[in-house]
This record gives sequence, C-alpha cells and structure tokens, in this order.
Amino acid sequence: MRAGERVAVSVPASSANLGPGFDAVGLGLGLRDAYAVHVTSSPGLELALAGEGADELPTDATHLVARALHTALEVCGEPWVEELGEQGLGLHLECRNAIPMSAGLGSSAAALVGGLALGFALARGGALTDADLTLVNTHAGIAEGHPDNSSASVYGGLTVSWMPSPRAVRTARLAVHEGIEPLALLPQTTRLSTSTARGVLPSVVARADAVEQAARAALLTHAMTADPTLLLDATSDRLHQEQRREVYPESMGVVDELRSLGHAAVISGAGPAVLVLARVEVAEAVVTEVRSWGRTWRVLRPGVAAEGVRVEGVRVES
Repeated sequence: MRAGERVAVSVPASSANLGPGFDAVGLGLGLRDAYAVHVTSSPGLELALAGEGADELPTDATHLVARALHTALEVCGEPWVEELGEQGLGLHLECRNAIPMSAGLGSSAAALVGGLALGFALARGGALTDADLTLVNTHAGIAEGHPDNSSASVYGGLTVSWMPSPRAVRTARLAVHEGIEPLALLPQTTRLSTSTARGVLPSVVARADAVEQAARAALLTHAMTADPTLLLDATSDRLHQEQRREVYPESMGVVDELRSLGHAAVISGAGPAVLVLARVEVAEAVVTEVRSWGRTWRVLRPGVAAEGVRVEGVRVES
C-alpha cells in the first residue's frame, strides 16, 4: 500500500428467512451502504460516519467495518494500522449508512461484507475476483454465525446458503421472478437486537414442525423464482416467528393483518421490520393499505438488488 490509494464499495441491504428459510435464505434489497478507505500519509485510523446510526457507532478500530477491513488485510498479508504507522502511513475510513440499524434489514451483515470487500479490493489494486467474493462470503458468514443476510449482500438476488463445516460457507444464487416487488415496513420507534430475538427461540422443535418447515422452504424457492401466486403458502413459518411474538408484537400484528388479506408478509430477519413479498400488480394496494392504518410505519420500496457488493471507485494519487 502507498499514500493516495483509495477504494470505494457499496453493499446492499438484505432480508433473511423470508418465512421458512430460517438462517439459510436471503434476499438482496436495493438499498445500499457506501464505504471507502483511503491510504493517507497521517499514521493512525480515522473514521468518518454519516447516515443511519452515525451518532451511535464507534469511531475507532472497534467499528464493525474497520474490524472486517482488518481481517481482509490480514488474510492478504497486508499491514494494519500499527505496521502502517511505522511506514508513515494511515487509513481514513468513510461509512455512509442508508440501511436502518437493528431493524432486520441486514445492517451488520452489510458492514461485515463492506469492510471485507474494501480490504480485498485494496490489496488487489481495486478489483474483486470471484475468488475474493467467495472469501468475503465465507468470512462474513462465519462472523455472523449464519450466512443468510451476508450472502445476499455479497451476491444480491435470492440466495440459499449453508455451512458444510463451521469454517465453510456455500451459496447458490437464484434469479427472483420479475413479478415480485419486496416492500419493507419499519416501525418508527422500535428496534430489536438479533441476540434478543434469537434468545427466545427453543432449542428443540417438534418433528411435525420440522417436516412442514422443510416443505414450505422448498416451495419458497419455487414461488420466488417461478410462481409468485404461491407466495402466501410458501412464506408460512413454524420455527421462529410465532415463538418471537412477544418481542415484536406490533410487527406480528402487521404480519397477521396483511396475511389475512392474502399478502405474503413475514418478519424480516430478526425484526422488527416486516417484509412483504408483493406481486407487482398489488404492490401499490399494499402500500395504500398500510398507510391507511394511520400507524407510524415507514414504507420502503427498495426493489431487489440485482448486484451484490460492488467496487464503486478506485483512485491512486501520485
């Protein structure tokens, strides 16, 4: 590395589970965080934060993007802040967050993917190869503990991911049917940590529930790629949403109400956001319905992210 090198990337939001695809299925959403790293001639690490959560996040090496950047540089055999300082160099990290935090839209996964992508792109001279994306996907999934959100941020579209071992992540990317428009509904005042949402889940499930969940998860991939008319049945869940009702009762009320009207509504990830996998021809009606309630819910129409993480700019100053 040398002073003047700069790399920028953007990373899409994501929704995980989509009902029955617990910890395995993710959907990239067209709402993107932007990150950049600049090698400077001032030793040390400097962070500049803007957007969602900017006033709440750390501005030192404990920031999640910085930690992921460190991991990627270490994997590539590149120096971190202390070693760079000995060379009279430093790092300036910029984070512009558009993804709401603690909402169930994959903000932490995007931060991990973004930091890893910055590190690999910086080490590779500004490019991300398929092999690099595999490394990003692997490290982010391991760090998250479940690769549903992170894989959707890496690749975009619909992803199905699994971990054949504790240190390996595999992902299949599927094309989303053009007749589906995702809608994200966010309560204005409620946040929920993933750890809180996961803490109420039982450690054992009934065999009947497991069998039914497997059937719905299989149907989900078909509905998302080939037949959106099956989405209501395909998004039925038996393992996690009802068990978490007490930690996001308002969100579950919205899910119940929209499903009673025939719309494929689910909790987005760990919540409290609600994701509606609306057929294009009824998406506007869903938005109108939600706004007619007079509740303080923010409605986003981000679309599906056709791309995952991408390099947005590279600069080398002389």
